[in-house]
Amino acid sequence: MSHAILQVMIRGRVQGVGYRAWVEYQATTCGLEGWVRNRRDGGVEALFAGPPNHVADMVALCRHGPPSSRVDSVTSETASVDELNLRRAGETFSVLPTV
Repeated sequence: MSHAILQVMIRGRVQGVGYRAWVEYQATTCGLEGWVRNRRDGGVEALFAGPPNHVADMVALCRHGPPSSRVDSVTSETASVDELNLRRAGETFSVLPTV
């Protein structure tokens, strides 16, 4: 089974509207591994790892976000498995502190 890992940047009105919690819920529902965190520049950064079609579906979901958000742009790039090490020990998907 192939495995995709994408690092995603989301820009718009995505902080303070439950976007991180929404991403965590959607990703775990899709069976993905990874993490999500706010950035000091106002964006949200996430890492998704799993079957390529599930990762692609998650990126598509990020383009819409929860109802109270406004997503202006979503960019993604391939990431290495080392990026998964940012997760908290014992968690499949983590909500990380702001960077």
